[in-house]
Amino acid sequence: MFQHSTPTGAVRRPLAAAACSVAVLLALAACNKADDGKTVGQSIDSGIAKTEQAAKDAGNAMKEAGKDAQASGSQASASMGEKIDDAVITTSVNASLAKDPDLSAIKINVDTKDGVVTLNGPAPTAAAKDKATELAKQVKGVASVNNQLVVSAS
Repeated sequence: MFQHSTPTGAVRRPLAAAACSVAVLLALAACNKADDGKTVGQSIDSGIAKTEQAAKDAGNAMKEAGKDAQASGSQASASMGEKIDDAVITTSVNASLAKDPDLSAIKINVDTKDGVVTLNGPAPTAAAKDKATELAKQVKGVASVNNQLVVSAS
């Protein structure tokens, strides 16, 4: 019988060493491929700095978006403020007309748009029509009065 003199472990060791050598060479080649003259520490620092800058940029973008939203909200609020002011003016003019003995018995339609009060409906006399204009002008926030009251013939 023929007997083999080398153990099986001896054959496997050079193969494992060769595989490890190839892996190390590939890793070094990959490292050298992106070699820009920086050390590993410098590359990490650069990556951290880029990440921090991206976070700052994102934060700034969020702040700008917040400012834009706030400006839009302010415009909407101002618009609502105008509507509320017009409603307050209309209510105040109606209250003033209701207190007057010559005008309280008649239905006067009061409409307000941007501080301009429009009066519609009947008026018992020309003096009552003029008085309605004066009462409306005395209300805070009234810019002008458009008196469309019609004096009824008696």
